Amino acid sequence: MNLVIRNLTQTSLKEAPEWNAHPFSCKYCLYWEYPQFQLQVTSHTREELLRKKSRWLRATRRAFGNCGKILEVDRISGGYVQYAPAEFLPNVSNYPWIQPSNDAVLISCLFIPDEKLRSLGLGSLLLTTVLDELKRRRITAVETFARKEISENPSGPVEFYLRNGFRIHRDDSEYPLMRFEF
Repeated sequence: MNLVIRNLTQTSLKEAPEWNAHPFSCKYCLYWEYPQFQLQVTSHTREELLRKKSRWLRATRRAFGNCGKILEVDRISGGYVQYAPAEFLPNVSNYPWIQPSNDAVLISCLFIPDEKLRSLGLGSLLLTTVLDELKRRRITAVETFARKEISENPSGPVEFYLRNGFRIHRDDSEYPLMRFEF
């Protein structure tokens, strides 16, 4: 299996993995970036959604630097991860009872959509690559909302993050805030 992990750019965003259920790809999902837009997402074409995501990516890269990665498996896009400080992900304000910490970068999505590629350590590889990069950038902590009991979710399951050195920072019945400190 030939694996390549590339930074998320305007070009690589277009190559993000796709699947057969809403939102069909992380490149079309605007949940964290544009909460007001997300409510009307079904009335927009994929091209419009991609343009909106691309604008967010350009602005976030300009202000924060690299904010995501694409995993290629045998030259086919197989995984996606996106992260930024919470200020670049406005939908966190809709979770007032469990806000991310000011010192942390938030992973808003880490997803391996193809079930055949799961349980092969690819998610851990992608996560480790992100953690290594953020450590080099002198980020002190990384947080993410994980999902309890359901693994079929771009947030990722709690167990995955626990296995990879995160701890439950703020518990919630469905989406606890996980934290990794360098």
